[in-house]
Amino acid sequence: MPEQTQKTPHRSDNKSNLAGRFFTISKTIGDKPLFFRKINGTWSGLSWAEVDHKTRQLASVLVSAGVGPGDRVIISAENRPEWAICDLAIMAIGAIVVPAYTTNTEDDHHFIMDHSGAVAAITSGGALATRMMLAAARVPHMRLMMFMDPTAIKVSDRNIETMQWEDVVVGAEPLSSIEQRIDAQKSDDICCLIYTSGTGGRPKGVMLTHRSIQANIDAAITLLEEANASCDQRFLSLLPLSHSYEHTAGLHLPLQTKSEVWYSDSAEQIAANLLEVSPTLMTAVPRLYDVLHERIMRGIRSKGGISASLFHETIRLGRKRLAGRHLLPHEFILNLVLEKFVRQKVQARLGGRLAYFISGGAPLNTDVGSFFMALGVNLLQGYGQTEASPLISANRPSLIKIDTVGPPVDGVELRLSDEGEILVRGDMLMKGYWRDPATTATVIRDGWLYTGDLGSVDEDGYVTITGRKKDIIVNSGGENIAPGRVEALLAIEPEIEQVMVDGDHRPWLAGVIVPSEEARTKAASDSELKTLITEAVDRANTRLSQIERVRRFVIAPEAFSTENSQLTPTLKVRRHIVRAAYADQLSALYKRR
Repeated sequence: MPEQTQKTPHRSDNKSNLAGRFFTISKTIGDKPLFFRKINGTWSGLSWAEVDHKTRQLASVLVSAGVGPGDRVIISAENRPEWAICDLAIMAIGAIVVPAYTTNTEDDHHFIMDHSGAVAAITSGGALATRMMLAAARVPHMRLMMFMDPTAIKVSDRNIETMQWEDVVVGAEPLSSIEQRIDAQKSDDICCLIYTSGTGGRPKGVMLTHRSIQANIDAAITLLEEANASCDQRFLSLLPLSHSYEHTAGLHLPLQTKSEVWYSDSAEQIAANLLEVSPTLMTAVPRLYDVLHERIMRGIRSKGGISASLFHETIRLGRKRLAGRHLLPHEFILNLVLEKFVRQKVQARLGGRLAYFISGGAPLNTDVGSFFMALGVNLLQGYGQTEASPLISANRPSLIKIDTVGPPVDGVELRLSDEGEILVRGDMLMKGYWRDPATTATVIRDGWLYTGDLGSVDEDGYVTITGRKKDIIVNSGGENIAPGRVEALLAIEPEIEQVMVDGDHRPWLAGVIVPSEEARTKAASDSELKTLITEAVDRANTRLSQIERVRRFVIAPEAFSTENSQLTPTLKVRRHIVRAAYADQLSALYKRR
């Protein structure tokens, strides 16, 4: 296959500094609301001026505690204004932010603390604070722990200073030298060290600079300008801020577009939060759109009758228009009626002001994407990697191809290798992996990031992800199978909540399937449940080629989750963990006749 190239990279401002940009904007719109969080059932907000002041106070506390340029400081807390304040304060003094997931185990925290060489950590409270402190006690260079919430934790055998946010930050004198410290920094300085979530083993520390993140923000702003949404938006933040996607798109992008950020209660409360907040933009991973889709469909199935018929007709006509087919005269009139009685009602349930859903972090199920588009909800699917800060490509508002991840964004040069692997370069690339030059050299070659993803590029420059080099299943016949496509078609069935397929060096595919709550409720016995799942698999198989079809499956007794380590914090399946957990049962499937 000949190499294909898209886009010419541009160069962002060499003097870009993320904290500096925040302070510059804050001076002009100090009284404007910025961050909101629900406390005891009531939304509470902070203005730009308040965040500015608290950031300078925290910076003063950190400097007084001996934290200086280049020091690594871990943040592990739920999404809240204090998280953003910590991020800005750490960057402002020239230290390096190390985000860590709240779902991490003690051992996970210990690995990141030890590997990063962190000297300080800031966390919220409760069980998370306990895990963090136990991990810190095992790391000789950790010397400071700060708690956002009142926390009484001591580790007797280690000289680790503990601080309470309310005691030291509130009332602290703002750091007078903060502008000078910002000016002393360079755009190529590391500002953030993000550890990958580890779908295939130990996480790697990705070194991101002010320049790399700023290049992503510049590209995202250009994209939002096309959507007339580049300023004064209302973001609903749901993904963990410790993930590069939310760190860039859910924190620093809103800051530079003078927008509000409302922190969601949880994924379980997303439907209620959409109604309460009325956001204009929301970024999320496909799994959360799957959940919203299933909730809507469950409600439609429970209503039945004419309501269900009208809803399904709305989806049919919407998908017909998306496919570029003209509606017949009677369909055109019906579609106008359905716009008022179906689409507008659905949009109202999503807050009434939502301009765009933005999906990234994993492949979006095309059926789910077209479902929302058919309902009049614009959904922009993008593609990225932490190593690219993370945005690489995204659908354009002027031309949405829901089965693609769009063309490369501004500043990204993309090409396909002879093997079809996606290669990218530009200012958005990481500086490398922390303390791992050997792995860095295998991933970045001649300035190009080898993503490990396979893809194709159409005549409009839109990229389609066709698989993952490492995830590709090679069956015993030597044929390549992309498991993501198979899993996406299985997961759209209402009886299937989650699925992972396997079959490397085997004659056919087998799966580990987590039944949906609806299927478990409907089935009166294990045998009935198996029958329901079998029928769902059979339906999905009709849309798959012979080699892609799932012949047998294991019904999982529990869901894939972050608690059992079978999901990453961004809800990607950890294949190696699931495969190991069900290894004996999967092997047994191939022994049956």
